[in-house]
Amino acid sequence: MHEEQLIKTAVIQFQHQAGDKKYNLMMMEKFIGQAAIEGVKILAFPEMCITGYWHVPKLSVAGVEALAEPVETGPSVGLIRALAMKHQMLIGAGLIERAPDGRLYNAYVACMPDGSLHTHRKLHAFEHPAISSGEGFTVFDTPWGVKVGILICWDNNLVENVRATALLGADILLAPHQTGGTLSRSPHGMKPIPLELWAQRAERKAEITAAFKGPSGREWLMRWLPARAHDNGLFILFSNGVGADDDEVRTGNAMILDPYGRIVRETWAAADAMVCAELDLSLIPMCTGRRWMSGRRPELYKILTERQGYERDAITVRFSEALPGIKQQD
Repeated sequence: MHEEQLIKTAVIQFQHQAGDKKYNLMMMEKFIGQAAIEGVKILAFPEMCITGYWHVPKLSVAGVEALAEPVETGPSVGLIRALAMKHQMLIGAGLIERAPDGRLYNAYVACMPDGSLHTHRKLHAFEHPAISSGEGFTVFDTPWGVKVGILICWDNNLVENVRATALLGADILLAPHQTGGTLSRSPHGMKPIPLELWAQRAERKAEITAAFKGPSGREWLMRWLPARAHDNGLFILFSNGVGADDDEVRTGNAMILDPYGRIVRETWAAADAMVCAELDLSLIPMCTGRRWMSGRRPELYKILTERQGYERDAITVRFSEALPGIKQQD
C-alpha cells in the first residue's frame, strides 16, 4: 500500500565533462537546488555523470582506477549524500565505484534522506575491461511508501532484468543512461550524430531537434522503453547525458513514463535540462502490466534460467561484428 498517492519526481540530462568531477558535481548541486525548490522527492541523474563516460574506454587501467571512489567514504557520494539529507530527497547519481575488494564497477548510488545508501552495480558493464559487472538486483523501500529499483543503461535492454526488478516489488524504476547517437552494430539500430551538428546547435536548431527526435534518439527509445514500463506495471525515470561525449553525441530525451507506458513529461532540448512530474501512484494496482503479471505461469519459464550456449560477455556483445549465434529451434 502506498502511503502517498502523489510523489514529485525529476530526471536530469546534462553534458558532463570527462574526468572533471569538480565541474560535474557543481552542475549536479545546481540541479539539486532547483529540484528542492520544486519540491522534488526523487531525483535521478545520468549514468556515470560524476566521472564522465565515453572517454573511459580509452583510458588505461590506472586511469580508470584514478577516477574510481569507494561509495561509503568517497568525497563525491559524500557530497550528494549530504544534499539528500539536507533536502530530504532521494538522489541517484552514477560513478565508477572502487569496491572494498579493489574491483571496479559502473555503479549508481541512491542517496536517501536519512543518509543511507543503496548501490546498484551495472549488470552488463562494457565500458572498460577493468570494470566488472554486478551480480544482483537492487530494489529498496523509501520513506514515501513506494519501492524503487535501479537498472543502468544496457541493463534495461534485457527484458528479464526489468521483469525481475518488478517481481522484487519495484514501483518506480530509476533508469540512468548514456545513450543516443551510438554506433549500433544492428543495421537498423542507432547511428552516430555528427559532432559538428552539436557544435552548431544554436544556428541549426531544427536539424539538432530532428536528430534528437529521430531514429538515433527518441524514436529508438520508443521502440522498447514504453514497453518496459507497461509490461511490468512501473513508472520509469529515464535520465541521460546530452551533447558531445568524446566522439559521440548523447541525445538527452530525459523523460518520465507511467505504468501504462505513457510519457508523462519529456524534453528533446539540445541542452542541459530537468524534467519534473508528479507521479500518481494510484495508477499502479490495476494497470495492465500488473494484471498481466498476476497471470504468470512460472513453472513454464525454466528455460529463462538456463544457458543456451550462445551467451557472450557484455563487451563482446556491444562491440563485436560477429553474428549473435542464437539457435533456431526445429
